[in-house]
Amino acid sequence: MATKTKIKRQPKERRLKRKPCTFCIEKAVAVSYRDTNRLRKYISERGKIVPRRISGACAKHQRMLTTAIKRARLVAFLPYVAE
Repeated sequence: MATKTKIKRQPKERRLKRKPCTFCIEKAVAVSYRDTNRLRKYISERGKIVPRRISGACAKHQRMLTTAIKRARLVAFLPYVAE
């Protein structure tokens, strides 16, 4: 009885091109907690802060974004949870 050997294919390497940081493109110095329309783009439907790999923000601006969202929630500009 002859056994067939299966040849394993190596997975293709997919290097996804990272999104450019929108704050770096606009050369934003700071992210304001008062700009609720902009901050809503970085919050999921459930009210969670979107991670960096999805938002496309660089590490520096993601930290600024997180603190701005938390401040906006504290002052009641943004909700803590989805309605």
